[in-house]
Amino acid sequence: MQEVDYIIVGQGLCGSFLSWNLLRAGKKVLVIDQSFTNTATKIASGVINPVTGRRIVRTWEIETFMPFAVSAYTQLGNELGIDLIKQCNILDFHATPQMKLAFEERLPLETTYLRIPNNTSELEQYFNPMFGVGEINPCWLIDLHAMLIGWRKKLTAQNALLAENFNLTNCTITENHVTYQSFVAKKIIFCDGTAGFNNPYFSLLPYSRNKGEVIFAEIKDLPPTHIYKQGINLVPWKDNLYRIGSTYDWNFTNLDPTPAFLEKVTNQLNHWLKLPYKIIDHLAGERPTNLERRPFVGLHPIHHSIGIINGMGTKGCSLAPYFSNQLTQFLVNGTPIHPLADTERFRKILSR
Repeated sequence: MQEVDYIIVGQGLCGSFLSWNLLRAGKKVLVIDQSFTNTATKIASGVINPVTGRRIVRTWEIETFMPFAVSAYTQLGNELGIDLIKQCNILDFHATPQMKLAFEERLPLETTYLRIPNNTSELEQYFNPMFGVGEINPCWLIDLHAMLIGWRKKLTAQNALLAENFNLTNCTITENHVTYQSFVAKKIIFCDGTAGFNNPYFSLLPYSRNKGEVIFAEIKDLPPTHIYKQGINLVPWKDNLYRIGSTYDWNFTNLDPTPAFLEKVTNQLNHWLKLPYKIIDHLAGERPTNLERRPFVGLHPIHHSIGIINGMGTKGCSLAPYFSNQLTQFLVNGTPIHPLADTERFRKILSR
């Protein structure tokens, strides 16, 4: 048997950051993952936005999570020799007089993240501004594709990756250790996104199925200096390509891209964008969201050799670095996990 400290199932955002943190803590890990891509990553734009909703309020504890995430992506990028993160503020084009008023009312109350941009007249060569423009600053853009590929190569070089689909029937779990094929570990941590819905140890958690769609479009001559928003988000990707989306569909029967979203995007672009564009691709996928909108982080309250970090929802880019570190500190040093994220809060449900 090959001994490791932790088996990690999944190499999405959480699995990548958790394995990175544990390796930095001197622990030996085995990550089991068939491919770096998963449904959440397919549709993720890689944006960290400090405010949310029509009321333009701060997201949960963004003052803590955002600077931590910026530091973590920078450190990981330096280790991989890749620029993983850059500041890319959002230019929020007001679609109605009511939205303009809502932004202006929040402006004096939220001076940290909201402001009026200086170059609004220059934007008229690219867009129909309609009712003016506000700016959300700072926002950050993560190169998720480069991150997952780069970290996967690092894991492979360290013989820390088993490139196959995890099969729970090949796993033997006791209170003191976990065995999987020829590997034995102290604990197994599930970072498997939507696969967690069917995990028998955690299936009773309040998951909520959420589908998202994203369109890739080529827009030449549009400066990739900002994220542009008006009902849809235009997020710069590479080579004049923009990610457009994404949707949040709570009632769906399949994960196929829909003609309705394609029609919505084309209508919006025709109305808002002055530049020519070309639709390149249209993808859909499922996110690991939950009803509480707080992540699941920690050990199973009954089976202490099993852990989880999941349920990041639409805020994965800002939450995953912080809570992966929190779980690492808990496993290595016994440091408490944030009480609103700790799986201990579901002890009664998971004890059934």
